[in-house]
Amino acid sequence: MSKKLQVKVNGKSFDVEVSDFSGGSADVTVNGTQYAIEIEEAGGAVAAPVARAAAPAQAKSSAPAAQAAPVAIASAGATDVISSPMPGVIMDIQVKPGDKVAVGDTVCALEAMKMKNMIRSTREGTVASVEVSEGQRVPFGAVILRFA
Repeated sequence: MSKKLQVKVNGKSFDVEVSDFSGGSADVTVNGTQYAIEIEEAGGAVAAPVARAAAPAQAKSSAPAAQAAPVAIASAGATDVISSPMPGVIMDIQVKPGDKVAVGDTVCALEAMKMKNMIRSTREGTVASVEVSEGQRVPFGAVILRFA
């Protein structure tokens, strides 16, 4: 579930969509450009995970926390990328640029909290680039691969 907002910063309006808010991170789309952000409290500490967390001050309601799933089918909201559904370490990358994938094909595994989560494609297409490497630690929302 996502929350759409109209935000003004220094008099300039921005269309903002906050989705997949879970604890100290969120996926945010600003005027059509997607960002994976980490939310910090004053003083630089990353915000602690909460069951329901308030979106930025301009929001009128809070977004639900992401729910855990035994198999992660990841998408950044845009159909041209697959992003990390949670923070973790990339394992077993199973695709390379030029490979064709179908819906449900495993693209890699992500270890999070000592569990191996299979990251699967939400669409069919050709892999344009793999943005991560095995052993790399990624935050929630990090782009794993891009489609051509």
